[in-house]
Amino acid sequence: MRNSAIPVAVIGASGYTGLELLKLLSAHPVFEIVYVATSEGGGDTAALHGALEGVAVLPVEKADAEAVAQKAELAFLALPHKTAMGFAAGLRVRGVKVVDLSADYRLERKTYEAHYCPHEDPGRLDEAVYGLPEFYREALKDAELVANPGCYPTATLLGLLPFVPYLKAGAPVFVDAKSGVSGAGKKLSETTHFVTINENHFAYNPFKHRHAPEIAEKVRHVTGREVAVRFVPHLLPVTRGMLCDIYVQTEGDFDPLEVLRRRYEKEPFVRVRARPVDIKSVSGTHFCDLFALKEGDTLLISSAIDNLLRGASSQAVANANLLCGLDERTGLPVLAYVP
Repeated sequence: MRNSAIPVAVIGASGYTGLELLKLLSAHPVFEIVYVATSEGGGDTAALHGALEGVAVLPVEKADAEAVAQKAELAFLALPHKTAMGFAAGLRVRGVKVVDLSADYRLERKTYEAHYCPHEDPGRLDEAVYGLPEFYREALKDAELVANPGCYPTATLLGLLPFVPYLKAGAPVFVDAKSGVSGAGKKLSETTHFVTINENHFAYNPFKHRHAPEIAEKVRHVTGREVAVRFVPHLLPVTRGMLCDIYVQTEGDFDPLEVLRRRYEKEPFVRVRARPVDIKSVSGTHFCDLFALKEGDTLLISSAIDNLLRGASSQAVANANLLCGLDERTGLPVLAYVP
């Protein structure tokens, strides 16, 4: 196992996931940040994020694939959808490994173009490995391009996939999902305005959110089963954290907690809880906490993660660890922001 320093780049450092990457990587025992960039460049990381003053102060460049390739072996892309695929293509032709936090390589082309935009790098869609280690670990070890999952699909899939064999044929999967406001990104909108979200709670894009096809597609890839996903996301008046309650109709007799325990007994970052989960207990960590309860043929699965970490940046670091032959657990946060 390699222990010498591995030079890495962070492209798209100005947003929340970029900040989380800088925090994680600055404390990582093997990865060394050698290049930080935004679309415009200029200044340093402390100017982007005041919390990094005196901790991780690095110059911020204007993103350039050739410059990355001259310095780094691996690049984290915290760029918007569509922007990321063009930059990823430029890095891959130069031999740089890529962990892409956007949606650009997560989906089959037809699905992606139906919910995002025309794909500019379709030839690499088959090269990309979906970055959910509990279900794609072996493929990730040989990957050079990782499609880091979205936060809603991560929380939902970790809860749902162990129960797919028990789903009643033809019954839809209902996902009632709630996220902290940081999941909407740093750019202000009416929805994320303080006056709108403070002391408030509401759904957005019910049944039309573009993470629903991602969840359905990955269920099919992992299990071979087609499921109809009815997905309703909500915003919570909190900064970070995500709770997904999944409701399904099942067949057969089984103990839902035992199903989860058997599936995840060797997984260090999935915790099966005997009582309903909460977002505070996972905030600031790489953990996914799961709970399940069955009454008759109705099953409730609850899944809690930190949307910025397990739903984005710490999952990207876990995937990068696997790509580079490191212990997957290296540098991942385990202590929650409590109380």
